[in-house]
Amino acid sequence: MGYQESYNEWLENAYFDDKTKEELKGIAGNDKEIEERFYKELEFGTGGLRGIIGAGTNRMNIYTVRKASQGLANYIIKNNGQDKGVAIAYDCRSMSPEFADVTALCMAANGIKAYVFDALRPTPELSYAVRELKCIAGVVVTASHNPPEYNGYKVYWEDGAQVSVPRDQEIIDEVNKVKITEARTMELEEAKAKGLYNVIGSEIDDKYIAELKKLIIHPEIIEEMADDIRIVYSPFHGTGNVPVRRILKELGFKHVFVVPEQELPDPAFTTLDYPNPEDPKAFTLALKLAKEKDADIVLATDPDADRLGIYAKDTKTGEYIPFTGNMSGMLIGEYRISEEKNLGTLPSNGALVKTIVTTNLADAIAAAYGLKLIEVLTGFKYIGDQIKRFEQDGSNEYVFGLEESYGCLAGTHARDKDAVCAVMCLAEAAAFYKKKGLTLWDQMINIYEKYGYYREGIHTITLKGIDGAEQIKTMMQNIRSNPPKNFGDLKVNRFVDYDKGPEVTGLPYSDVLYFDLENDSWCCVRPSGTEPKIKFYMGVKGTSLEDSDRKLQALKEAVVAMA
Repeated sequence: MGYQESYNEWLENAYFDDKTKEELKGIAGNDKEIEERFYKELEFGTGGLRGIIGAGTNRMNIYTVRKASQGLANYIIKNNGQDKGVAIAYDCRSMSPEFADVTALCMAANGIKAYVFDALRPTPELSYAVRELKCIAGVVVTASHNPPEYNGYKVYWEDGAQVSVPRDQEIIDEVNKVKITEARTMELEEAKAKGLYNVIGSEIDDKYIAELKKLIIHPEIIEEMADDIRIVYSPFHGTGNVPVRRILKELGFKHVFVVPEQELPDPAFTTLDYPNPEDPKAFTLALKLAKEKDADIVLATDPDADRLGIYAKDTKTGEYIPFTGNMSGMLIGEYRISEEKNLGTLPSNGALVKTIVTTNLADAIAAAYGLKLIEVLTGFKYIGDQIKRFEQDGSNEYVFGLEESYGCLAGTHARDKDAVCAVMCLAEAAAFYKKKGLTLWDQMINIYEKYGYYREGIHTITLKGIDGAEQIKTMMQNIRSNPPKNFGDLKVNRFVDYDKGPEVTGLPYSDVLYFDLENDSWCCVRPSGTEPKIKFYMGVKGTSLEDSDRKLQALKEAVVAMA
């Protein structure tokens, strides 16, 4: 069926409601817009759904969400998991509560219990809840850090991690079998009466926070220094507001200042161009407040509170220094690993897990403390997979995991990156180092001095729409078929095409190209799994900040010239 025929069916079929039809009537005659909305079905990928909210087969709406939920329900039933139930969480975005209920009522219509949070919750708490409630699966309705017109649907399995190989493809196959007009639903009151729609409240919050507190290494230092640490925090209008403030208060931190303009949920993110802690502009209001309050650290979590961005004050200049996800992740990781070593609690078979686009500083730290360094594909679900494997075969004990995109995980309470946990760990580290007369920036320099000045960057090209998707495919194919022999002055020592699969790379098939360069440098190319972008990740190692920044700039220029 062509896109115009699909458009007409949505206008004429009684299955679709009047509100949807009115929206579609508003684009009548706009062939480009009709094609964009209907040229394909919104793809259920390895992480679930992600797309622009609106009517159409290629949009996030109650019908595409219900179709995805029906496919998931079919898979659950096929695997005899229907008696265990599904946990469902949602964030602050437009239509998130509605999509959560659509998911729950589809599950109910298939005889599967749904456990739905009573209000917005962080993604890592959903990961925790799946295991705590012994559910077969979980769904979180979020588009993470995407622009406000987006929403998404991420699927977790009973281990608390996002679904991965081969289960992800098996669920995709089930979703693809479902006709959009055949997905089931049930009235809310009927679902409640049958015990198929259950509300999750504060009991899970309390257990989740209790698990986080178990990870504190030096409660006595927090108690001693809590009155001396000044923290500015922004939840970016999202799910982090309540749990982040709660954990910091319960640990004893007395001076936590929340950015008032970004405190409450706002689906339009009106104070932000882009609700992403990677974007320096997103910190404008937080940095203004930090200067007013003379804050030690400035923290921000993305809307579903799995990513953390930070600035730390440099007392020598009075300026606030931005940390990349690599920097903040390794600062937390080095603090926890070094203190566990000092206390004699670092496991002898410990492992540090990172993604292939994450800093090589992780390799150096792992080697220094005798930890096994494990690299996985991009996506925190692969780190979650390693935790599950360690539990099953006892090969290693998980110590820490991180990815460059501002996500890390201490502990195994969740199987996804956890910004609430990261805030807690970072605040503890700030107290620990302040007792020693150090700022977090001072400590970051100490880490660089000890291991080398590892610095990383990223070059991103955004190509929207049908044509953009084809351009990205073409770019990847051109690089794959004619890989460069050098990047500027840096020779390529080794080229790895992860699309060749486990026999060649030891990892699952993935559309990723990796270039190991001379002088401890590297570059990795991949299309984004959540946005219409192609990304060029890169890293260097220098002898000073100036040297590493110069090397990184030269590598970026070489990448831009190649792209």
